[in-house]
Amino acid sequence: MLLARLKTAFVIALTAMSLWTSAATAQEPKWRHGMAVVGDLKLPADFKQLPYVDANAPKSGELRLGDEGTFDNLNLVIDRGTAASGVSLIYDTLMKRSEDEVFGTYGLLAEAVSYPDDVSSVTFRLKQEAKWADGQPVTPEDVIFSLEKLKEHSALYSGYYRHVTGAEKTGDREVTFRFDEKDNRELPSIVGDFPILPKHWWQGKDAQGNQRDISRTTLEPPMGSGPYKISAVQPGSGIRYELRDDYWGKNLPINLGQYNFRTISYTYFSDADVEFEAFRAGNIDYRQENSSSRWVTRYDFDAVKDGRVIKEALTNPFKAVGVMQAFVPNMRRDIFKDARVREALNYAYDFEDLNKNLAYGGLKRVDSFFWGTELASSGLPQGKELEILNGLKDKIPARVFTTPYTNPVGGDPNKVRDNLRTAIGLLKEAGWELKGNRMLNAKTGQPLGFEILLNSQSQERTVTPYVTSLKKIGIDARLRIVDASQYINRVRSFDYDMMYGVWAQTMNPGNEQADYWGSASVSRPGSRNYAGIADPAVDQLISMITAAQSREDQVAAVKAMDRVLLANHYVVPMFYSGEARIAYWNRITHPQRLPEYSIGFPETWSAKSPAK
Repeated sequence: MLLARLKTAFVIALTAMSLWTSAATAQEPKWRHGMAVVGDLKLPADFKQLPYVDANAPKSGELRLGDEGTFDNLNLVIDRGTAASGVSLIYDTLMKRSEDEVFGTYGLLAEAVSYPDDVSSVTFRLKQEAKWADGQPVTPEDVIFSLEKLKEHSALYSGYYRHVTGAEKTGDREVTFRFDEKDNRELPSIVGDFPILPKHWWQGKDAQGNQRDISRTTLEPPMGSGPYKISAVQPGSGIRYELRDDYWGKNLPINLGQYNFRTISYTYFSDADVEFEAFRAGNIDYRQENSSSRWVTRYDFDAVKDGRVIKEALTNPFKAVGVMQAFVPNMRRDIFKDARVREALNYAYDFEDLNKNLAYGGLKRVDSFFWGTELASSGLPQGKELEILNGLKDKIPARVFTTPYTNPVGGDPNKVRDNLRTAIGLLKEAGWELKGNRMLNAKTGQPLGFEILLNSQSQERTVTPYVTSLKKIGIDARLRIVDASQYINRVRSFDYDMMYGVWAQTMNPGNEQADYWGSASVSRPGSRNYAGIADPAVDQLISMITAAQSREDQVAAVKAMDRVLLANHYVVPMFYSGEARIAYWNRITHPQRLPEYSIGFPETWSAKSPAK
């Protein structure tokens, strides 16, 4: 009996030890040097440098850049004010993207990352050598402080990180983020993206002994852990950054061959043409040209002819970016709530005439919210995409199943006349009538009119033809051009009738879609739901996108959402060139091979070494 009891006790103890060992093994974190939301990372843990950089690029010279508008703030945490260009150069993030990969990120402040199989959390282990500019170490407390303040004071970050329910210190150099949903593989990746701020600096006092306040705008240069520091500020007109010789991360494989300019300065201009003249005169080193007509007609000056200024048209940035540029009617205004009114506005837009006469044929009409990528819908839905849409049949327009989306085509008088007739017919169905030369509400007699909000005189040239076209069918459209600060404040508070909007999409759409089109973002100031979309079907599709377990499921859900957004005519699609048109003086240069998915500017560029 005693032997049997001892045997039983031994078995119980052995079983308990086995269970304890299994539990300990199950809880043991699997540390990774990076993350790929889809597929595998391209670079091994012991990679020496990114494949598109010149590790021997000189650390010298000044890069002079221009920007249009002004600035009044160096605190990128808050929604108020206009942040200065380039301020992100002073900060590091937990992870850093390789521009040769669509989905890959590698450790920067973090030396390793771990997450469980159900992706209910993610843990980052900070590099021991990571330091702030004052020499103090970057700590888990800094990371937690940064997330909390960004979510508290920024609508953008609050929406983007809404599934991150909290962060806690779980080791001397470890911080763990908890999620309110599982199996969302994008969450660990995006948590590695936000700028990490120095808690002790923001909770300290400035040179005058005043307590700093992270909830307010400031022109005091903040401290960071990144490669540059702010060395000079001219409020509203210019800012200068200086490369830090003591930057803790300058020799990391993820950073080699990058941050090569000794100084980077931005000068602000009130007018795009004045900025261009400054470039032409050699006072600005680099320019990305957004005007097709200027690209064709104005780059014929001597420096271009003799090779001192180099022109390049590159598709790299658009290989993995879908762009929707559009006129965006604000459905928070009653006049835009009827889809027929919004559709009529598209029939009044003559892209072909604008492209021929103003852009010299250099533009393409956008016909998808993911234009130019594999995520763009086309034709009629099939397969898994059709299956998804059938599940929403009672919530979406019937045309999704019967009629592929196409934009009206103009360009000649007959087509334009037919399009305007169609627009008038749609408006009549929606309760508007053309009487004389005015479009009036059939019941109230209210005229149909609205204001198009712009933030630059340079946009006026491309918008004026649309205003003229709308007036032909009795719509009183007016342009309103305001300064950068007023524009930002009005957009954040949705104080506009129609605006000129742009959304850039990655190849891995996810949580940001709720900020673009989700019902919860309609009344949240600062969200990018510029159109005021509150559609239960779109909300369901966003949930399907973020919960997709495979790339196939993700693509099908994205295409289905694209179709629903297009079928509801939430925007009037405009145009894009599909290439980055850059011009730069030959005193700066880029590596022989650019990244697959970007220009690598300014990180991988450098001052040209003088000829020996």
